[in-house]
Amino acid sequence: MELASVTFQVLTILGATGSIGTSTLDVVARHPDRYRIHALTGFSRMDRLAELADQFQPQVLVVPDDTARRQLLHHLGHQRTNCEILIGPDALCEVASCPEVTTVMASIVGAAGLAPTMAAVRAGKRVLLANKEALVMSGALFMREARTHGATVLPIDSEHNAVFQSLPPGFDYGLRECGVSKLLLTASGGPFRTLPIEELQSVTPERAVAHPNWVMGRKISVDSATMMNKGLEVIEAHWLFGIPGDQIEVVIHPQSVIHSMVQYVDGSVIAQLGNPDMRTPIAHALAYPDRIDAGVKPLDFSTLAGLTFEPPNLQRFPCLGLAYQALDAGGLTPAVLNAANEVSVAAFLGREIAFTDISRTVEGVLESCNPPDDRTIESVVEADLRARHSARRIIEQNRMSAA
Repeated sequence: MELASVTFQVLTILGATGSIGTSTLDVVARHPDRYRIHALTGFSRMDRLAELADQFQPQVLVVPDDTARRQLLHHLGHQRTNCEILIGPDALCEVASCPEVTTVMASIVGAAGLAPTMAAVRAGKRVLLANKEALVMSGALFMREARTHGATVLPIDSEHNAVFQSLPPGFDYGLRECGVSKLLLTASGGPFRTLPIEELQSVTPERAVAHPNWVMGRKISVDSATMMNKGLEVIEAHWLFGIPGDQIEVVIHPQSVIHSMVQYVDGSVIAQLGNPDMRTPIAHALAYPDRIDAGVKPLDFSTLAGLTFEPPNLQRFPCLGLAYQALDAGGLTPAVLNAANEVSVAAFLGREIAFTDISRTVEGVLESCNPPDDRTIESVVEADLRARHSARRIIEQNRMSAA
């Protein structure tokens, strides 16, 4: 994938108050000569969005509803910010596709990020893809639209960014032709890698969100604890790099120093290493094909006690196996998987279900749903909604049975 060097970019950041958005703005602040912010969006934390608006002076802010708008205006107070405030999903698509914008950081978590990310793709933007659900839900459609409209999709997930960095130039004409035999996605194993399996039933949300290596939001932290996050990344890698699921291997690497690897037919394995800090892949994608300072402390190899690897235990991490099954089933099954997982994780964080019920609920939805193979945006949304209803029904039925 060859790109001309970009010296100045105008950015929309979808999900500016989240961990990826915050890290992106940290990198941007280090290079005021290269980047200007057009729009920032936030779903909650209006106090934080007001602070960012004061610091970066965007032209537009987007919030979900009138209540959020009133909160934002309160927090803006007498700040020097003079920007337009827009409301709702249509506004997200508007700032993602604005002609003035060159680059869109797509970091809204979950299915809510699909529509604005697709709008950016259809507008031919340079899309920094942190919203893995966009590819999980609509991979074939998403990549087809990117090719049709000349959008550039650069991966932000540390694993996919590591694979991207480990591939040769021009890989987009086919990994097989480049001599690639396998992608190896590394996983930390999360907070419960060594916890006795019988104790998983009783783990609390507080323990599940306490990731040993990465600072992330609550939803993605739970996904890491169940390894559904890695399953979604397998599906994402399939679409990003055009490689079958059976050539994507997950390897548990507790130190989170090697972020992923590419194995070639001649026996070579090329890896990307670095401290576990999302500013590294963000800076790589922001400046690609250049390199810029990310503010990340370099690796000190003299302090590394060792790098270890182990295969994932699917009895401990059934969500990973469910993701492979969904990818193999094809069609809109991955969209069903994602929707069921979002509902289940929200129920766990709300203390409605146990940690181990997340995978059981997702499995139940996959068994009960038969999504169509019609991969239009409308069919994706319909499959997503049906799966959510199915997940809630299963959770309620289980709650009533336990009462």
